[in-house]
Amino acid sequence: MSKITRYGTGPRMSEGVAYNGILWVAGQVGKPDESVAEQTRTCLAEVDRILAAAGTDKTKILSAQIWLADMADFAEMNSVWDQWVPQGHTPARATGEAKLAAPAYRVEVIVTAALA
Repeated sequence: MSKITRYGTGPRMSEGVAYNGILWVAGQVGKPDESVAEQTRTCLAEVDRILAAAGTDKTKILSAQIWLADMADFAEMNSVWDQWVPQGHTPARATGEAKLAAPAYRVEVIVTAALA
């Protein structure tokens, strides 16, 4: 039986959970005073950090879900995403509009990745 490994475990949630060769990364958000582009960069840097802690990287991302507080920010978010995502390793992705946990959050990124 495969072991469950948790990363960044707190009282409410873990930043990532690995099981059977798959890593699920919790939704990552930016800082409230940042622009959409800055929040996206912060989210993606946190994704990179959690992937590295689990021994994997963004070339192994299988899927991504991106939630925007306002779809009008789609192009601004994509301008950062397109620079970050490795060409030839782009994951399956969905982007939608949602009311996020706090009004100051404008972007949330959730990924699932394969472990090395």
